[in-house]
Amino acid sequence: MSFEDNLAKIVVKKEELSNKLSSGITGEEFIRCSKEFSDLEPIVEKINMYNALKQDIIDLSDIITHSVNDPEMLAMAEDDLRAANHKLPSVEHDIKIALLPRDEADSKNAILEVRAGTGGEEAALFAAELFAMYQRYAEIKKWRFEILSISDTGIGGYKEASASISGNSVFMRLKFESGVHRVQRIPDTESSGRIHTSAATVAVLPEAEEVDIKIEDKDIRIDTYRASGAGGQHVNTTDSAVRITHIPTGIVVTQQDEKSQHKNKAKALKILRSRIYEAQRSKMQQERDATRKGQVGSGDRSERIRTYNFPQGRVTDHRIHMTLYRIEDIVKNGNLDEFIDALIADDEATRLATGIAL
Repeated sequence: MSFEDNLAKIVVKKEELSNKLSSGITGEEFIRCSKEFSDLEPIVEKINMYNALKQDIIDLSDIITHSVNDPEMLAMAEDDLRAANHKLPSVEHDIKIALLPRDEADSKNAILEVRAGTGGEEAALFAAELFAMYQRYAEIKKWRFEILSISDTGIGGYKEASASISGNSVFMRLKFESGVHRVQRIPDTESSGRIHTSAATVAVLPEAEEVDIKIEDKDIRIDTYRASGAGGQHVNTTDSAVRITHIPTGIVVTQQDEKSQHKNKAKALKILRSRIYEAQRSKMQQERDATRKGQVGSGDRSERIRTYNFPQGRVTDHRIHMTLYRIEDIVKNGNLDEFIDALIADDEATRLATGIAL
């Protein structure tokens, strides 16, 4: 079936859905058809534009053929034909991108987890900066950023920190941030001026709802204990801290930032649900993408994905070989869109080229 035949089928499908929605259907069928219609609407707009351009090219070619004795008309038609031929590939590309299978988790909110890696206190300070960078990015995007837990070192660094981020297309825009982030700079404590290399790990998980992951009581073990150490923002003398172990997977989540054991349990279950969901997604993706080259989008956290070099004022994303020389604007102000847009575009281009879906 040709590209044009596929486009015609999509237009017909939208018309069928429109008629169905107008027929008085209700309940789950109405919700399903409404969502499908809403998904198809912007694609059909692009198809209509594509078809109009194709027709313009035919009409303009005909005008050129019959305007040899009218130089002014001929020049205008040739200009319009060049413009239409220039625009057509771009519209066709947009349609192909729109038709790529979407990651079912793209529309979900996200759980952000940042952990200090190699580098001691400098790594912990970098982890805190990364966490703040994503908080500022969330503010730019007008997303809600709710801190779930922070385990600090007492002098400004974070051993680990997590947050729930909610808003429009959160996971879709943040999912490629998962990985090892490396920093190169001279620490404040370094008297000899030697550049140190430290690292922090970022994990972005799609926030799973109860309908996505059902956790049975028999599958978890809940231990309570007293919050303690620098990580407890509300250290107290009651057994408010919670550790939940998911027995089938061995995933363990601890939460101690709230004074209430009930609140800590609710937050821990939220994180646990998302980790289980992400583990299932990763397994399915690995099976589907076994032949795919490259690691963009795989969430492989053992791989160094980005380097922040402060002496040179640059940030380099190693997956797309992209370097920006505005490190302060990125780290301090959270202006990440240029990297994120490029990563999304690269993933789309790779999937178009390989024909491998998510």
